[in-house]
Amino acid sequence: MDTSWQPDLARFDGPKYLALAHALREAIRAGVLAEGTRLPPVRDMAWRLGLTPGTVARAYQIVTGEGLLQAAVGRGTFVAAQQPRIGPDQSLVPDGGHGGAVDLRSPELPDVGQAEAIAQAMRRSADGIALDWLDYPSLRRDRPAREAVAGLIAERDLGPAGADDLVLTHGGQNALNIVFQCCLTGERPVIFAEELAYPGIRHAARLVRADVVPIALDGDGMRADALDAACRRWGGRIVCLTPEAQNPTTARMSARRRDEIVAVARAHDLQIIDDDCYSVARPSLPALRALAPERVWHVGSLSKTVSAGLRLGWILCPTGMGETGRLTAQHAYFGLSRPVTAIATDLIESGAVQRIRAAVQQVFAARLDMAVAALDGYDLSWQPGLSFLWLRLPRGWRASTFAREAEAAGVLVRSADEYALGHGQAPNAVRIALSGAETDDRFGHALATLARLLSRPPVDLPV
Repeated sequence: MDTSWQPDLARFDGPKYLALAHALREAIRAGVLAEGTRLPPVRDMAWRLGLTPGTVARAYQIVTGEGLLQAAVGRGTFVAAQQPRIGPDQSLVPDGGHGGAVDLRSPELPDVGQAEAIAQAMRRSADGIALDWLDYPSLRRDRPAREAVAGLIAERDLGPAGADDLVLTHGGQNALNIVFQCCLTGERPVIFAEELAYPGIRHAARLVRADVVPIALDGDGMRADALDAACRRWGGRIVCLTPEAQNPTTARMSARRRDEIVAVARAHDLQIIDDDCYSVARPSLPALRALAPERVWHVGSLSKTVSAGLRLGWILCPTGMGETGRLTAQHAYFGLSRPVTAIATDLIESGAVQRIRAAVQQVFAARLDMAVAALDGYDLSWQPGLSFLWLRLPRGWRASTFAREAEAAGVLVRSADEYALGHGQAPNAVRIALSGAETDDRFGHALATLARLLSRPPVDLPV
C-alpha cells in the first residue's frame, strides 16, 4: 500500500530533518500511516516538501533506526510498527561459528603469551586481596591503576596529562558512551563523525538518543571546511575523530589538518573525541589533546594490542575534567572491578603490557608483508604496525558483491557499506584485517583467494 501522505512541517520547530522525523513518528503512532504503508521514495518526498533529498534521507534514517520504519532493498521504505523498538538490535562483535571460513573482519590478536601473563598477574594480585575489596569501587581506589596507565601513555605527546585526568573504562566502546553521557544534553543532540567510521559510534549515539551527522573525508582525514559547514547548519556538541589511524581507510591526519580541525572546534565550541585505540606506537605528530587540551577526550584501550577480553580502556579527559569524567563513570557503573584494576596495574608495572605489545606488532608486521605481497598491483592503503588494510576494488567489483563472493569462497571481510554513516554511496572498497588468530597457512590461503577473486570481476556487473 502506497501513501500520498504529506505533513505540515511548519508545526515543528528545529531543523527540517528533525521536523520530518517528528511528523513521521506522530503519523505512525496515530495510525495515519498504517503498518505496511510504503512511503514515497526519498526524491519524491523531497520534491513534495521542497526539501533536499539528503534532508529527507536523514529523517528516514532516524525513524528507521527507531524501528518505526523498515527499508527493503529494491522495494522502498515501509511503516514497520506503531511503537519504537526498545534497545539495541545489532551485535558489535562478529558471531562465531562461521563454518571454517577465515575471518578477516576483525584483527584478532595473536597468542604471544597473554594468557600466561594474565594468570601470573592474577596470582600476584590475589596476595593483595583485603577487606576493602568488599566495598564498592570509589573515585580514589583506582588511583594506582590510573597512575600505571598514565605512565604507559607518557611516551605520547598528549599535552598536560596525569592520573587525575584519567577515567578507567570497560574498553573503548564504553569510553565513547561515557563521553557522550558527560557532554550531551537535549532531546536529539548532534554528533559529528567521519563519513566512514567505526560502526560502534552509531550504536553509542543511539543509546543517548543522539543524531550522527557524517562529515566528508579526504586523504588527510576529516575535512575541516565540511565540519565547519556542518556546525553552521546543524549545531552540534561533539566531533569523533581517528587522526592517527582512520578506521577503516588507514589514513593519517596531517599536522596542518589537525590545526584546522582544532580551529573549527574552538570556533564552534565543539568537544573532540580522539579515538586512539588502533594507533601505532610512538606517533611523530602531537595528538589532538596536545593541541587543544581544553576540549579533547583522548580514548585508548588494551583491546587492540594486548587483550580484548580484559576490557580495560581509558579516557584522558580535557584539563580539569577528570573528576567530572570519573563521576559520570561512577553514575554509569560505579567503576571498574577491583580484580580488573589490580590485574591491569600488575601487567603494566611488570612490563608485560609493553612486551606483549611489541610481540603483537611483530606478528601484525609480518602479516602486513604477506598481504601487501599477495595483493601487489591493487589499490591498497596501510600503515606500518596497523592491524588492517584498506583495499579499493578494481573496476567491475562492488564492495557488497565482493564481500559476498569472498564469503562464498571461505573468507570474511568487511565491506565499506558497514562503515558508511550516511545514506550516501559508500566507496567500492573493503577492509581486510590482519588476523593474528589464524595460522600463516590459512591466512596466506585467504589472501590467495582474495587475489584470485580480484582478478576475475563479474562480467555482468554494470560499471
